[in-house]
Amino acid sequence: MPLLDLVITLVVVGVLLWLVNTYIPMDRKIKSILNIVVVIAVIFWILRGTGMLASLSAVQVGG
Repeated sequence: MPLLDLVITLVVVGVLLWLVNTYIPMDRKIKSILNIVVVIAVIFWILRGTGMLASLSAVQVGG
């Protein structure tokens, strides 16, 4: 994943999230949940794009 694509995508997602938080009226709890879901989705997208998520699937938890 090229670094420029990563930066552009993060800026676009950040601006869209800011627009939703600023201009769409909704309850504070719903905005918090939306923000958490978007952040987690972006983290997984970055991990998958950089190839780190594939290496995490090889980790075994428990016995």
